[in-house]
Amino acid sequence: MSGFDRTELVRVSKTIDRPAIRLYAEITDDFNPIHVDPDFAATTPMRGIIAHGMLSLNLIWQSLRATYGPGAAQGARLEVRFVRPVRENDTVSAGGRIKDAGGRLYDVVVENQNGEPVITGTLTLGA
Repeated sequence: MSGFDRTELVRVSKTIDRPAIRLYAEITDDFNPIHVDPDFAATTPMRGIIAHGMLSLNLIWQSLRATYGPGAAQGARLEVRFVRPVRENDTVSAGGRIKDAGGRLYDVVVENQNGEPVITGTLTLGA
């Protein structure tokens, strides 16, 4: 593709509301009460519902596909660290910046609406 700068991955965003969290729980069969039970979640150190980590992580894959097309994830490798929980009604955005001159390694991040990283890591493109 031409016409855009591939030094950065296309940024994608999603508001992580209760219906999104519930749908993810249904798809994955992960009904941990920290994700779906507001009364229980309020009694935990998180003090409220938090989203499944993989729900936000998926935005990095969406960013990769938005930049390079549907086959871009094939052979790609992602190494991440979850650094902050995503709370109900947070809006998270994912993107990345090229890290090496060869164009295969990106620093990636998912940030909340306050610009705080919730996931950081590296993405290595496939062959």
